[in-house]
Amino acid sequence: MENNKEKLSIDIAKLYYKSNYSQQQIATELNISRPTVSRLLQYARDKKFVQINIIDPVEDSGNLERLIADKYDLEDVKIAYAPINTRDEIKKTIGAKGADYLYDITKDGDIIGVSWGLTIYNVALNLRPKTLKGIQIVQLKGGVSHSQSNTYAYEVVGLFSEAFATVGQYLPLPLMFDNVKVKELVESDCHIKRILELGRQANIAVFTVGTVMDDALLFRLGYIGEKDKKMLKQKAVGDICSRFFDADGNLCDESLDKRTVGIKLEELKNKEKRILVAGSQRKIPAIKAALIGKFANVLITDQYTACELI
Repeated sequence: MENNKEKLSIDIAKLYYKSNYSQQQIATELNISRPTVSRLLQYARDKKFVQINIIDPVEDSGNLERLIADKYDLEDVKIAYAPINTRDEIKKTIGAKGADYLYDITKDGDIIGVSWGLTIYNVALNLRPKTLKGIQIVQLKGGVSHSQSNTYAYEVVGLFSEAFATVGQYLPLPLMFDNVKVKELVESDCHIKRILELGRQANIAVFTVGTVMDDALLFRLGYIGEKDKKMLKQKAVGDICSRFFDADGNLCDESLDKRTVGIKLEELKNKEKRILVAGSQRKIPAIKAALIGKFANVLITDQYTACELI
């Protein structure tokens, strides 16, 4: 009985998709009801007898990717196509594109350094398992927070580690200390030193940019006082790994930077693959500055952001 249903659903799918019969024409031809035709078409899709690919000519993004790569001297640009221009949808689409890119480029022995935040969490959620030898995952900046705002620091390392079948190295520190001496003392611990050094050794870095808007995640976490926040909103356009930079890609404030835990911007430039995953209108000034500052050599973004960058 099941075989007869499968055969009938395939015959109906061929008439509908290949011969361009309407559902009513199929019903008349086979002497069955139109709702039965509709149900069997759905059955064929559910059983994967029918797989639908949508070819969108707008997605021929090669030219736009080349333009951005040439303008900002990038090694690679990948554009994800978000169906609507919203922050949530853009995060989802560039997250999936970033995960696909990582799957393609990772090889035995790679050390992958990751930052955190919702964009990188979306990359992590979309990672496909890839079994390689000697892969290591390390957190690039402190992720401990006492705020109710989720940084996704723990989840990101966990999901990356699961995808590459390895044990992740967490950096169990706040992203910023009040006192430089306390920070230096903590960083002198042999375990912490080893994780920080592994972050410096990473040949792949996956990160995003933050903004200096009032609702920016770093501001909501409570580590930056009102005086520093006011200064950053005047001088900075964004941050990478909690290191703030201006429109020309220059570090904004050394005193704040010295209190920050994790990889430095200059150290980031030494990576073989520096993968910036970022998009949306609010992040364009920070993305531009990050590219001008040469902090990334790979950009994963969406079509709306890409057009603005050109």
